[in-house]
Amino acid sequence: MVVRSLEHPERDAITIDGVLSALADPVRRSIVSQLADGHSEQACIAFDLPVTKSTSTHHFRVLREAGVITQRYRGTAIHNGLRREDLDWRFPGLLDSVLMAG
Repeated sequence: MVVRSLEHPERDAITIDGVLSALADPVRRSIVSQLADGHSEQACIAFDLPVTKSTSTHHFRVLREAGVITQRYRGTAIHNGLRREDLDWRFPGLLDSVLMAG
């Protein structure tokens, strides 16, 4: 059995520029907001996004590569989780400030 995995930056490799760039887009902020509002692990198809599937895939990739979310395969579905602990450790208060700003 082949286990597929996606690359994520280590906690120390998460940069403020990458995080702020990823969170600058309203669709990506919507994804993060949905994860922060108690949807700790959510499949990509469960998000209510105003974009096509291919565009949403791009947004999830940008967030993962910036270190904002984790993505894990469960069967054929990819489940997403917010890296709140890592983000709070690297940039205390940043995530809460972005989420409160809307």
